[in-house]
Amino acid sequence: MSKKANYSYIGVSFIILLFGIIFIPKIIDRINNKDINRAAESRSEGILVNTNTESTKTSGLDYLVIDGKRKKVPEFNFTDQNGKTITNKDYLGQVYVVDFFFTTCPTICPRMSSNLTVIQNNFKDHKGFGIASFSIMPDNDTPEVLKAYAEDYGVTNPNWHLMTGAKEDIYKLANIGFNIFVDTDNFEHSGDFALVDKEGYLRSRQDDFGNPKIFYKGVISEQEKVDEDGNDQEITILKEDIAKLLQE
Repeated sequence: MSKKANYSYIGVSFIILLFGIIFIPKIIDRINNKDINRAAESRSEGILVNTNTESTKTSGLDYLVIDGKRKKVPEFNFTDQNGKTITNKDYLGQVYVVDFFFTTCPTICPRMSSNLTVIQNNFKDHKGFGIASFSIMPDNDTPEVLKAYAEDYGVTNPNWHLMTGAKEDIYKLANIGFNIFVDTDNFEHSGDFALVDKEGYLRSRQDDFGNPKIFYKGVISEQEKVDEDGNDQEITILKEDIAKLLQE
């Protein structure tokens, strides 16, 4: 082996040694202080989690914080499947799940609605539990259409309202009010569910990296367990978190 090659190996070894001396202690220190997370994987930029143990009350679930303020459901006013006017105030005092759908959706909506029915039946004895489903095709989804859809999916909870109203108001509520993606042009929408507590605040557990989950996957069923991309179902943990909030 040439002297030149030896010098190269010595140089590389020196660089590795120097890296270990300077950076490894810093990395260990950051881990010990829980200063490493994967913020880039958060589904909404600018959303933080409130980790103050007093503010999480008894459930252990965190508030979503945007611009330094706890995220609260904005005011809304729509018409449900029974022709009744429903506002955000009707849900105060209830723990409820939120989704956005439309009745003629051939792909994810039937799976989401089926999962919501499972959740509904799991809490059939809890009068303080509700579901808010907002149609993103309100021109088609009249109260009569929503009524038929509710019957098809076995909606029995009087606090499960399938709502229609002004399209721009619903889209604003989705994208800004709940930070749930809805495409205003192509009727594309997220399959996620949001969780709201009795006071109207969005709540969430943390993931394994200390970041807020923000939403719960609503398409994958408990029977499926995982989807084709390897994502785990989250209906089970959503039910767990609903039960926790009901105890607050």
